[in-house]
Amino acid sequence: MEQGMQSASALVVDDEPDIRELLELTLGRMGIETVSAPDLDSARRILERRTFGLCLTDMRLPDGNGIELVKLIQRLHPQTPVAVITAYGSMESAIEALKAGAFDFVSKPVDLGVLRNLVSTALQLSTRPARDRRSRDQLLGESQVMRTVRGRIAKLARSQAPVYISGESGTGKELVARLIHDKGPRADRPFIPVNCGAIPAELMESEFFGHRKGSFTGAVSDKEGLFQAANGGTLFLDEVAELPLHMQVKLLRAIQEKAVRPVGSQKEQPVDVRILSATHKDLARLVRENAFRQDLYYRINVIELKVPALRERLGDIPQLADHFLGQIASRWGMSAPHLSEAAMEALKRYRFPGNVRELENILERAMTLCEGMVIQVEDLQLPEEDEEETVPDESPTGEHSLEDYLEHREKEAILRALEQTRYNKTAAAKLLGISFRALRYRLKKLGID
Repeated sequence: MEQGMQSASALVVDDEPDIRELLELTLGRMGIETVSAPDLDSARRILERRTFGLCLTDMRLPDGNGIELVKLIQRLHPQTPVAVITAYGSMESAIEALKAGAFDFVSKPVDLGVLRNLVSTALQLSTRPARDRRSRDQLLGESQVMRTVRGRIAKLARSQAPVYISGESGTGKELVARLIHDKGPRADRPFIPVNCGAIPAELMESEFFGHRKGSFTGAVSDKEGLFQAANGGTLFLDEVAELPLHMQVKLLRAIQEKAVRPVGSQKEQPVDVRILSATHKDLARLVRENAFRQDLYYRINVIELKVPALRERLGDIPQLADHFLGQIASRWGMSAPHLSEAAMEALKRYRFPGNVRELENILERAMTLCEGMVIQVEDLQLPEEDEEETVPDESPTGEHSLEDYLEHREKEAILRALEQTRYNKTAAAKLLGISFRALRYRLKKLGID
């Protein structure tokens, strides 16, 4: 009997006596009290009298369907997770149920291992002490759009539905994914983030699904993949648009079958993983251009959560700026400076193509350049508006190219100044027009001895 389930209860709704009996027997062995109903009307009458820790319902009922029951329970008992049992291969029905608010789904014929994992995860929501679901201290901002995002995170944390997190680079998509994981029933299990664009195509299958010793040259031992590492927890597929088409097929199968086959193995391994994904690209456009599989798109994009760009919530800049300045100062072992009124206004006027990540970089640079404890407009070194619209010819291209390019040019300038002053740092700082403190921090950041 699993710990914490002795007092748990479940409502089972199915018109097939054999299925009801199987579910009752399985849940009973887990120490869960079960009440059964053969149709929607019977379930409705039971739900008017009492609450349950979980509801399992067939999608097809004699007098309705499982989605109607999902909506009913959301209205009467919103804290009760509902899992829907769907016909084999009926992925459309499963996705429809998840969109309607179902906690998860299980396909017929019911795999008892999958069912037990689902039940255990669902009951975490109702049997463990309530978690602090506030994310205000981690996902900063009191603008209405950020309040809405935080509210949706709290709601999505209670589901197992795949979530597609969309938004521009630097908006904080991985932070949102971590919060969905941390505030849900899988919080005590692994959160495994993977940048899909950083894995070489020829190693991708092995990285995701693992491999057996001797399955290819260099496979000197068995290795578990990312799915196995995330078992029981969450797998966050960042930059999912970068997956090659051949890998998209394999990923789709792993998600649908809830099982993976390591390279070189003849057997599939069951995995219990929640999938969250993100990209800064327009995934719907890539589907239209046949660069991303439509079936995988619909499978990972059951629910979309858009993270707003910083220019859509400029009122949050003062709070974000205070937070970042405090963090940087703590890291550097110094007191945090503050922004002059003019500097703050300049930040509010800036468009922030790099979003929150760019704001943090701007403030870190400004702290190295400012004299005293007040950051002035000139310390921010914000690009002019006309410069913002164009890219210098000599600048490379790519997602992080501008940041890399500027850092490279800065390093070159510092090294030139050091050479001209025979590595007299005080003289080099004067030549560069920055304080000695600023030079010292730039040397540390850029890794210059």
